[in-house]
Amino acid sequence: MSMHGMTAPHDATVLNPPKRSALAHIPGEEGWPIIGRTLAILADPKGEVERMARTYGPVYRSHVLGETSVSLLGPEANELVLFDQTKLFSSTQGWEPILGRLFPRGLMLLDFDEHRLHRRALSVAFKSGPMKSYLAQLDAGIAARAQRWRQQPAEPMLFYPAMKQLTLDLAATSFLGTDIGPEVEEVTRAFVDMIAASVSPVRKPWPGTQMARGVKGRARIVEYFSRQIPIRREKGGDDLFSQLCRATHEDGALLSTQDIVDHMSFLIMAAHDTLTSSLTSFVGALAANPQWQAKLREEVMALGLRRDEPMTFDKLEAMPLSEMAFKEAMRMKPPVPSIPRRATRDFNFKGFAIPAGTLVGVNPLYTHHMPEIWPDPEAFNPLRFTDEAQRGRHRFAWIPFSGGAHMCLGLHFAYMQAKCFARHFLQNLEVSLEPGYVPAWQMWPIPKPKDGLPVLLRPT
Repeated sequence: MSMHGMTAPHDATVLNPPKRSALAHIPGEEGWPIIGRTLAILADPKGEVERMARTYGPVYRSHVLGETSVSLLGPEANELVLFDQTKLFSSTQGWEPILGRLFPRGLMLLDFDEHRLHRRALSVAFKSGPMKSYLAQLDAGIAARAQRWRQQPAEPMLFYPAMKQLTLDLAATSFLGTDIGPEVEEVTRAFVDMIAASVSPVRKPWPGTQMARGVKGRARIVEYFSRQIPIRREKGGDDLFSQLCRATHEDGALLSTQDIVDHMSFLIMAAHDTLTSSLTSFVGALAANPQWQAKLREEVMALGLRRDEPMTFDKLEAMPLSEMAFKEAMRMKPPVPSIPRRATRDFNFKGFAIPAGTLVGVNPLYTHHMPEIWPDPEAFNPLRFTDEAQRGRHRFAWIPFSGGAHMCLGLHFAYMQAKCFARHFLQNLEVSLEPGYVPAWQMWPIPKPKDGLPVLLRPT
Protein backbone atom coordinates (compact mmCIF):
# COMPACT_ATOMS: atom_id res chain seq x y z
CA MET A 1 0.00 0.00 0.00
CA SER A 2 1.60 3.28 -1.04
CA MET A 3 1.99 5.98 1.58
CA HIS A 4 -0.02 8.09 -0.86
CA GLY A 5 -3.12 6.08 -0.02
CA MET A 6 -2.65 6.48 3.72
CA THR A 7 -1.58 10.06 4.23
CA ALA A 8 -3.75 13.04 4.98
CA PRO A 9 -4.86 15.10 1.97
CA HIS A 10 -2.07 17.16 0.49
CA ASP A 11 -3.63 20.57 1.05
CA ALA A 12 -5.07 20.17 4.53
CA THR A 13 -3.72 19.32 7.92
CA VAL A 14 -5.43 16.75 10.06
CA LEU A 15 -7.64 18.67 12.46
CA ASN A 16 -8.03 17.56 16.03
CA PRO A 17 -11.53 17.70 17.47
CA PRO A 18 -11.97 20.63 19.86
CA LYS A 19 -12.00 20.05 23.63
CA ARG A 20 -15.46 19.17 24.88
CA SER A 21 -15.58 22.39 26.87
CA ALA A 22 -15.22 24.37 23.61
CA LEU A 23 -18.62 23.04 22.50
CA ALA A 24 -20.35 23.29 25.89
CA HIS A 25 -22.19 26.51 24.90
CA ILE A 26 -24.02 24.67 22.11
CA PRO A 27 -27.29 23.18 23.33
CA GLY A 28 -27.74 19.42 23.07
CA GLU A 29 -27.16 16.10 24.77
CA GLU A 30 -24.53 13.45 24.30
CA GLY A 31 -26.23 10.37 25.67
CA TRP A 32 -24.29 7.37 26.96
CA PRO A 33 -20.54 7.25 27.56
CA ILE A 34 -18.61 6.08 24.47
CA ILE A 35 -21.58 5.14 22.26
CA GLY A 36 -23.36 8.45 22.86
CA ARG A 37 -26.58 8.69 20.85
CA THR A 38 -25.47 6.29 18.08
CA LEU A 39 -28.16 3.74 18.89
CA ALA A 40 -30.94 6.36 18.92
CA ILE A 41 -29.80 7.60 15.49
CA LEU A 42 -29.62 4.04 14.14
CA ALA A 43 -33.06 3.18 15.53
CA ASP A 44 -34.89 6.23 14.18
CA PRO A 45 -32.71 8.92 12.60
CA LYS A 46 -35.61 11.06 11.43
CA GLY A 47 -37.39 10.93 14.80
CA GLU A 48 -34.12 11.58 16.66
CA VAL A 49 -33.18 14.64 14.60
CA GLU A 50 -36.71 16.04 14.73
CA ARG A 51 -36.84 15.57 18.51
CA MET A 52 -33.41 17.19 18.99
CA ALA A 53 -34.46 20.10 16.74
CA ARG A 54 -37.70 20.60 18.69
CA THR A 55 -35.82 20.51 21.99
CA TYR A 56 -32.64 22.42 21.12
CA GLY A 57 -33.25 24.28 17.84
CA PRO A 58 -31.54 24.07 14.42
CA VAL A 59 -27.99 24.00 15.85
CA TYR A 60 -27.36 21.29 18.43
CA ARG A 61 -24.65 19.06 19.84
CA SER A 62 -24.78 15.26 19.92
CA HIS A 63 -22.41 12.29 20.19
CA VAL A 64 -22.48 9.73 17.37
CA LEU A 65 -19.99 7.08 16.15
CA GLY A 66 -17.41 8.00 18.74
CA GLU A 67 -17.31 11.79 18.59
CA THR A 68 -19.17 14.90 19.67
CA SER A 69 -20.59 16.62 16.62
CA VAL A 70 -22.75 19.64 15.85
CA SER A 71 -25.82 19.31 13.61
CA LEU A 72 -26.77 22.30 11.47
CA LEU A 73 -30.33 22.04 10.13
CA GLY A 74 -32.25 23.62 7.26
CA PRO A 75 -31.52 24.99 3.77
CA GLU A 76 -29.29 27.88 4.96
CA ALA A 77 -27.13 25.40 6.86
CA ASN A 78 -27.00 23.15 3.78
CA GLU A 79 -25.88 26.07 1.64
CA LEU A 80 -23.22 27.22 4.12
CA VAL A 81 -21.71 23.75 4.47
CA LEU A 82 -22.11 22.33 0.96
CA PHE A 83 -21.66 25.41 -1.25
CA ASP A 84 -18.63 26.32 0.86
CA GLN A 85 -16.86 28.81 -1.37
CA THR A 86 -14.34 29.72 1.35
CA LYS A 87 -13.14 26.12 1.89
CA LEU A 88 -14.32 26.15 5.46
CA PHE A 89 -15.47 22.51 5.58
CA SER A 90 -13.40 19.41 4.91
CA SER A 91 -15.24 16.51 3.31
CA THR A 92 -12.15 14.31 3.71
CA GLN A 93 -12.16 14.70 7.46
CA GLY A 94 -15.93 14.49 7.73
CA TRP A 95 -16.20 11.14 5.94
CA GLU A 96 -12.82 9.72 6.99
CA PRO A 97 -14.05 8.23 10.32
CA ILE A 98 -16.92 6.50 8.50
CA LEU A 99 -15.50 5.47 5.12
CA GLY A 100 -11.75 6.10 5.32
CA ARG A 101 -10.60 2.61 6.21
CA LEU A 102 -12.64 0.90 3.51
CA PHE A 103 -13.01 3.48 0.74
CA PRO A 104 -9.88 5.61 1.17
CA ARG A 105 -9.46 8.48 -1.26
CA GLY A 106 -12.77 8.01 -3.03
CA LEU A 107 -13.90 11.24 -4.66
CA MET A 108 -16.09 12.21 -1.71
CA LEU A 109 -13.08 11.79 0.59
CA LEU A 110 -10.93 14.35 -1.25
CA ASP A 111 -10.85 18.08 -0.59
CA PHE A 112 -10.51 21.36 -2.45
CA ASP A 113 -7.77 21.51 -5.14
CA GLU A 114 -7.01 17.81 -5.03
CA HIS A 115 -10.71 17.00 -5.24
CA ARG A 116 -11.10 19.28 -8.26
CA LEU A 117 -8.15 17.63 -10.02
CA HIS A 118 -9.50 14.10 -9.56
CA ARG A 119 -13.07 15.10 -10.32
CA ARG A 120 -11.92 16.53 -13.63
CA ALA A 121 -10.05 13.32 -14.50
CA LEU A 122 -13.07 11.19 -13.54
CA SER A 123 -15.55 13.33 -15.43
CA VAL A 124 -14.37 11.77 -18.75
CA ALA A 125 -16.25 8.66 -17.68
CA PHE A 126 -19.53 10.63 -17.63
CA LYS A 127 -19.21 12.41 -21.00
CA SER A 128 -21.82 11.74 -23.69
CA GLY A 129 -19.90 8.96 -25.53
CA PRO A 130 -19.47 6.72 -22.48
CA MET A 131 -22.98 7.63 -21.26
CA LYS A 132 -24.48 6.30 -24.52
CA SER A 133 -22.62 3.07 -23.96
CA TYR A 134 -23.88 2.86 -20.33
CA LEU A 135 -27.44 3.55 -21.50
CA ALA A 136 -27.26 0.62 -23.91
CA GLN A 137 -25.92 -1.64 -21.11
CA LEU A 138 -28.48 -0.46 -18.53
CA ASP A 139 -31.33 -0.70 -21.03
CA ALA A 140 -30.52 -4.27 -22.04
CA GLY A 141 -29.97 -5.39 -18.43
CA ILE A 142 -33.18 -3.83 -17.11
CA ALA A 143 -35.27 -5.07 -20.06
CA ALA A 144 -34.12 -8.66 -19.48
CA ARG A 145 -34.83 -8.44 -15.74
CA ALA A 146 -38.32 -6.95 -16.25
CA GLN A 147 -39.12 -9.84 -18.62
CA ARG A 148 -37.94 -12.29 -15.98
CA TRP A 149 -40.10 -10.65 -13.31
CA ARG A 150 -43.10 -10.92 -15.66
CA GLN A 151 -42.71 -14.70 -15.68
CA GLN A 152 -42.62 -15.05 -11.90
CA PRO A 153 -45.47 -16.71 -9.99
CA ALA A 154 -48.07 -14.32 -8.56
CA GLU A 155 -46.84 -14.36 -4.97
CA PRO A 156 -45.18 -11.54 -3.02
CA MET A 157 -41.62 -10.84 -4.14
CA LEU A 158 -39.09 -9.18 -1.84
CA PHE A 159 -38.28 -6.13 -3.88
CA TYR A 160 -35.22 -4.72 -2.09
CA PRO A 161 -32.96 -7.79 -2.54
CA ALA A 162 -34.16 -8.13 -6.15
CA MET A 163 -33.30 -4.48 -6.78
CA LYS A 164 -29.93 -4.84 -5.04
CA GLN A 165 -29.05 -7.73 -7.30
CA LEU A 166 -30.14 -5.78 -10.37
CA THR A 167 -28.20 -2.58 -9.56
CA LEU A 168 -25.09 -4.57 -8.73
CA ASP A 169 -25.37 -6.47 -12.01
CA LEU A 170 -25.90 -3.16 -13.85
CA ALA A 171 -22.94 -1.54 -12.09
CA ALA A 172 -20.84 -4.58 -13.00
CA THR A 173 -21.74 -4.37 -16.70
CA SER A 174 -21.68 -0.60 -17.20
CA PHE A 175 -18.71 -0.03 -14.87
CA LEU A 176 -16.64 -3.17 -15.38
CA GLY A 177 -17.72 -3.92 -18.92
CA THR A 178 -18.19 -7.56 -19.64
CA ASP A 179 -19.84 -9.90 -17.22
CA ILE A 180 -16.90 -10.40 -14.90
CA GLY A 181 -17.54 -14.10 -14.84
CA PRO A 182 -16.89 -16.50 -11.98
CA GLU A 183 -15.34 -13.77 -9.83
CA VAL A 184 -18.51 -11.73 -9.76
CA GLU A 185 -19.87 -13.47 -6.63
CA GLU A 186 -16.67 -12.90 -4.68
CA VAL A 187 -16.27 -9.28 -5.78
CA THR A 188 -19.93 -8.60 -4.97
CA ARG A 189 -19.60 -10.20 -1.54
CA ALA A 190 -16.51 -8.09 -0.88
CA PHE A 191 -18.48 -4.90 -1.65
CA VAL A 192 -21.38 -5.94 0.54
CA ASP A 193 -18.96 -6.56 3.44
CA MET A 194 -17.16 -3.23 2.92
CA ILE A 195 -20.40 -1.24 2.90
CA ALA A 196 -21.77 -2.98 6.01
CA ALA A 197 -18.48 -2.38 7.84
CA SER A 198 -18.36 1.32 7.00
CA VAL A 199 -21.22 1.97 9.45
CA SER A 200 -20.72 -0.83 11.98
CA PRO A 201 -20.46 0.48 15.56
CA VAL A 202 -17.15 -1.38 16.13
CA ARG A 203 -14.53 0.72 14.31
CA LYS A 204 -11.52 -1.65 14.72
CA PRO A 205 -10.97 -4.77 12.57
CA TRP A 206 -10.94 -7.17 15.50
CA PRO A 207 -11.32 -10.84 14.54
CA GLY A 208 -14.92 -11.84 13.87
CA THR A 209 -16.16 -8.25 13.55
CA GLN A 210 -17.95 -6.72 10.58
CA MET A 211 -14.97 -4.34 10.23
CA ALA A 212 -12.59 -7.30 9.87
CA ARG A 213 -14.79 -8.69 7.08
CA GLY A 214 -14.83 -5.24 5.45
CA VAL A 215 -11.03 -4.92 5.55
CA LYS A 216 -10.70 -8.39 4.03
CA GLY A 217 -13.23 -7.42 1.35
CA ARG A 218 -11.21 -4.32 0.50
CA ALA A 219 -8.03 -6.40 0.09
CA ARG A 220 -9.92 -8.64 -2.35
CA ILE A 221 -11.17 -5.63 -4.37
CA VAL A 222 -7.71 -4.02 -4.47
CA GLU A 223 -6.24 -7.28 -5.73
CA TYR A 224 -8.93 -7.65 -8.42
CA PHE A 225 -8.66 -4.12 -9.80
CA SER A 226 -4.85 -4.02 -9.65
CA ARG A 227 -4.66 -7.20 -11.72
CA GLN A 228 -7.17 -5.90 -14.27
CA ILE A 229 -5.71 -2.40 -14.88
CA PRO A 230 -2.88 -3.38 -17.27
CA ILE A 231 -5.29 -5.62 -19.22
CA ARG A 232 -7.77 -2.73 -19.62
CA ARG A 233 -5.09 -0.24 -20.63
CA GLU A 234 -4.14 -2.58 -23.42
CA LYS A 235 -7.50 -3.62 -24.79
CA GLY A 236 -9.74 -0.65 -23.85
CA GLY A 237 -13.53 -0.65 -23.80
CA ASP A 238 -16.46 1.68 -23.26
CA ASP A 239 -17.04 0.71 -19.64
CA LEU A 240 -16.21 3.10 -16.80
CA PHE A 241 -13.26 1.05 -15.54
CA SER A 242 -11.58 1.04 -18.98
CA GLN A 243 -12.27 4.80 -19.26
CA LEU A 244 -10.51 5.43 -15.95
CA CYS A 245 -7.58 3.22 -16.89
CA ARG A 246 -6.97 5.59 -19.80
CA ALA A 247 -7.97 8.85 -18.07
CA THR A 248 -5.23 11.40 -17.54
CA HIS A 249 -4.55 14.41 -15.36
CA GLU A 250 -4.05 17.80 -17.03
CA ASP A 251 -0.33 17.14 -17.41
CA GLY A 252 -1.10 14.01 -19.44
CA ALA A 253 -0.13 11.57 -16.67
CA LEU A 254 -2.30 8.46 -16.33
CA LEU A 255 -4.02 7.96 -12.99
CA SER A 256 -1.96 5.72 -10.71
CA THR A 257 -3.04 2.13 -10.04
CA GLN A 258 -3.80 3.18 -6.47
CA ASP A 259 -6.01 6.07 -7.66
CA ILE A 260 -7.95 3.84 -10.04
CA VAL A 261 -8.50 1.19 -7.37
CA ASP A 262 -9.70 3.83 -4.90
CA HIS A 263 -11.99 5.57 -7.38
CA MET A 264 -13.48 2.36 -8.76
CA SER A 265 -14.29 0.85 -5.38
CA PHE A 266 -15.83 4.13 -4.25
CA LEU A 267 -17.85 4.65 -7.46
CA ILE A 268 -19.29 1.14 -7.41
CA MET A 269 -20.27 1.52 -3.76
CA ALA A 270 -21.83 4.94 -4.44
CA ALA A 271 -23.71 3.93 -7.60
CA HIS A 272 -24.92 0.61 -6.31
CA ASP A 273 -26.12 1.35 -2.79
CA THR A 274 -27.75 4.71 -3.36
CA LEU A 275 -29.58 3.58 -6.51
CA THR A 276 -30.80 0.40 -4.82
CA SER A 277 -32.24 2.56 -2.07
CA SER A 278 -33.81 5.27 -4.25
CA LEU A 279 -35.26 2.85 -6.83
CA THR A 280 -36.74 0.71 -4.05
CA SER A 281 -38.39 3.75 -2.44
CA PHE A 282 -39.58 4.85 -5.90
CA VAL A 283 -41.29 1.48 -6.52
CA GLY A 284 -42.63 1.42 -2.94
CA ALA A 285 -44.19 4.85 -3.54
CA LEU A 286 -45.75 3.75 -6.84
CA ALA A 287 -47.15 0.62 -5.18
CA ALA A 288 -48.69 2.74 -2.40
CA ASN A 289 -50.02 5.39 -4.83
CA PRO A 290 -51.71 3.54 -7.71
CA GLN A 291 -53.06 6.78 -9.24
CA TRP A 292 -49.48 8.02 -9.72
CA GLN A 293 -48.39 4.64 -11.01
CA ALA A 294 -51.14 4.89 -13.67
CA LYS A 295 -50.06 8.42 -14.67
CA LEU A 296 -46.44 7.33 -15.08
CA ARG A 297 -47.49 4.28 -17.07
CA GLU A 298 -49.41 6.56 -19.46
CA GLU A 299 -46.25 8.63 -19.92
CA VAL A 300 -44.24 5.48 -20.66
CA MET A 301 -46.83 4.14 -23.12
CA ALA A 302 -46.89 7.52 -24.90
CA LEU A 303 -43.20 6.99 -25.80
CA GLY A 304 -44.51 4.53 -28.39
CA LEU A 305 -41.74 1.97 -27.83
CA ARG A 306 -42.26 -1.74 -28.34
CA ARG A 307 -41.09 -3.79 -25.37
CA ASP A 308 -37.96 -4.90 -27.21
CA GLU A 309 -37.08 -1.47 -28.62
CA PRO A 310 -33.99 0.16 -27.13
CA MET A 311 -34.14 3.36 -25.09
CA THR A 312 -32.71 6.56 -26.58
CA PHE A 313 -31.66 9.87 -25.05
CA ASP A 314 -34.61 11.60 -26.79
CA LYS A 315 -37.05 9.23 -25.12
CA LEU A 316 -35.44 9.84 -21.72
CA GLU A 317 -36.16 13.55 -22.24
CA ALA A 318 -39.83 12.72 -22.83
CA MET A 319 -40.31 11.38 -19.28
CA PRO A 320 -40.66 14.50 -17.10
CA LEU A 321 -43.30 12.98 -14.83
CA SER A 322 -41.17 9.90 -14.13
CA GLU A 323 -38.28 12.19 -13.22
CA MET A 324 -40.50 14.21 -10.87
CA ALA A 325 -41.75 11.03 -9.18
CA PHE A 326 -38.16 9.79 -8.75
CA LYS A 327 -37.21 13.18 -7.24
CA GLU A 328 -40.14 12.98 -4.84
CA ALA A 329 -39.12 9.45 -3.77
CA MET A 330 -35.63 10.83 -3.00
CA ARG A 331 -37.14 13.76 -1.13
CA MET A 332 -38.98 11.36 1.16
CA LYS A 333 -36.06 8.97 1.57
CA PRO A 334 -32.81 10.68 0.60
CA PRO A 335 -30.20 7.99 -0.20
CA VAL A 336 -27.62 9.81 1.96
CA PRO A 337 -29.67 11.05 4.92
CA SER A 338 -26.87 12.97 6.64
CA ILE A 339 -23.63 14.51 5.36
CA PRO A 340 -20.59 15.02 7.62
CA ARG A 341 -17.88 17.67 7.32
CA ARG A 342 -15.13 18.96 9.62
CA ALA A 343 -14.62 22.69 10.15
CA THR A 344 -11.15 23.81 9.02
CA ARG A 345 -11.49 27.18 10.82
CA ASP A 346 -13.65 28.77 13.52
CA PHE A 347 -17.01 29.96 12.18
CA ASN A 348 -20.34 31.35 13.31
CA PHE A 349 -23.81 30.12 12.43
CA LYS A 350 -27.12 31.41 13.79
CA GLY A 351 -25.34 33.16 16.65
CA PHE A 352 -23.22 30.17 17.73
CA ALA A 353 -19.42 30.26 17.62
CA ILE A 354 -18.20 26.87 16.40
CA PRO A 355 -14.47 26.10 16.72
CA ALA A 356 -12.08 24.67 14.10
CA GLY A 357 -11.92 20.87 14.14
CA THR A 358 -15.61 20.42 15.00
CA LEU A 359 -17.36 17.58 13.20
CA VAL A 360 -20.50 19.12 11.71
CA GLY A 361 -23.38 17.44 9.91
CA VAL A 362 -26.14 18.65 7.64
CA ASN A 363 -29.25 16.57 7.30
CA PRO A 364 -31.08 16.08 3.98
CA LEU A 365 -33.59 13.79 5.72
CA TYR A 366 -34.63 16.60 8.07
CA THR A 367 -34.66 19.35 5.43
CA HIS A 368 -36.70 17.19 3.05
CA HIS A 369 -39.48 16.91 5.64
CA MET A 370 -39.67 20.51 6.88
CA PRO A 371 -43.41 21.31 6.64
CA GLU A 372 -42.73 25.01 6.05
CA ILE A 373 -40.95 24.04 2.80
CA TRP A 374 -42.86 20.86 1.93
CA PRO A 375 -46.52 21.11 3.00
CA ASP A 376 -47.85 17.69 4.14
CA PRO A 377 -44.31 16.27 3.94
CA GLU A 378 -45.31 12.61 4.45
CA ALA A 379 -47.52 12.62 1.34
CA PHE A 380 -46.09 11.45 -1.99
CA ASN A 381 -46.65 14.26 -4.49
CA PRO A 382 -44.41 14.49 -7.58
CA LEU A 383 -46.00 17.85 -8.49
CA ARG A 384 -43.69 19.45 -5.90
CA PHE A 385 -41.10 19.27 -8.70
CA THR A 386 -42.83 21.18 -11.47
CA ASP A 387 -40.82 24.22 -12.65
CA GLU A 388 -43.51 26.41 -11.13
CA ALA A 389 -43.39 24.77 -7.69
CA GLN A 390 -39.59 24.84 -7.57
CA ARG A 391 -39.28 28.51 -8.45
CA GLY A 392 -39.80 29.94 -4.99
CA ARG A 393 -37.93 27.22 -3.11
CA HIS A 394 -34.48 27.58 -1.55
CA ARG A 395 -31.98 25.93 -3.88
CA PHE A 396 -30.56 23.91 -0.97
CA ALA A 397 -34.00 22.71 0.21
CA TRP A 398 -33.62 19.48 -1.80
CA ILE A 399 -30.17 17.89 -1.67
CA PRO A 400 -30.32 14.13 -2.34
CA PHE A 401 -27.21 14.54 -4.52
CA SER A 402 -25.46 16.86 -2.02
CA GLY A 403 -24.38 20.21 -3.52
CA GLY A 404 -21.52 22.57 -4.26
CA ALA A 405 -18.17 21.18 -5.39
CA HIS A 406 -19.13 17.70 -4.14
CA MET A 407 -22.44 17.56 -6.04
CA CYS A 408 -22.81 13.92 -7.10
CA LEU A 409 -20.73 13.27 -10.22
CA GLY A 410 -23.07 10.43 -11.19
CA LEU A 411 -26.25 12.53 -11.05
CA HIS A 412 -27.09 12.12 -14.76
CA PHE A 413 -26.18 8.44 -14.59
CA ALA A 414 -28.72 8.07 -11.73
CA TYR A 415 -31.53 9.83 -13.64
CA MET A 416 -30.73 7.80 -16.74
CA GLN A 417 -30.91 4.53 -14.80
CA ALA A 418 -34.09 5.58 -12.97
CA LYS A 419 -35.98 6.56 -16.12
CA CYS A 420 -34.75 3.53 -18.00
CA PHE A 421 -35.95 1.42 -15.08
CA ALA A 422 -39.34 3.21 -14.92
CA ARG A 423 -39.86 2.61 -18.62
CA HIS A 424 -39.28 -1.18 -18.57
CA PHE A 425 -40.88 -1.73 -15.17
CA LEU A 426 -44.12 0.13 -15.94
CA GLN A 427 -44.35 -1.19 -19.50
CA ASN A 428 -44.17 -4.77 -18.22
CA LEU A 429 -45.55 -4.81 -14.71
CA GLU A 430 -48.10 -3.46 -12.29
CA VAL A 431 -46.97 -3.27 -8.67
CA SER A 432 -49.06 -3.25 -5.49
CA LEU A 433 -48.74 -3.85 -1.75
CA GLU A 434 -50.77 -6.43 0.17
CA PRO A 435 -53.89 -4.82 1.68
CA GLY A 436 -53.13 -3.10 5.00
CA TYR A 437 -49.36 -3.52 4.68
CA VAL A 438 -47.24 -0.49 5.59
CA PRO A 439 -43.48 -0.89 4.97
CA ALA A 440 -41.09 -0.13 7.84
CA TRP A 441 -37.83 1.49 6.74
CA GLN A 442 -34.41 1.58 8.33
CA MET A 443 -33.34 5.09 7.37
CA TRP A 444 -29.64 5.14 8.26
CA PRO A 445 -26.94 4.95 6.90
CA ILE A 446 -28.63 4.35 3.54
CA PRO A 447 -32.40 3.82 3.65
CA LYS A 448 -33.72 0.31 3.14
CA PRO A 449 -36.96 -1.52 3.99
CA LYS A 450 -36.51 -3.62 7.14
CA ASP A 451 -38.41 -6.60 5.73
CA GLY A 452 -37.16 -6.36 2.13
CA LEU A 453 -40.43 -4.76 0.90
CA PRO A 454 -42.73 -7.58 -0.24
CA VAL A 455 -44.65 -6.44 -3.34
CA LEU A 456 -47.14 -8.07 -5.70
CA LEU A 457 -46.19 -7.90 -9.38
CA ARG A 458 -48.70 -8.51 -12.17
CA PRO A 459 -47.86 -8.51 -15.87
CA THR A 460 -49.50 -5.56 -17.66
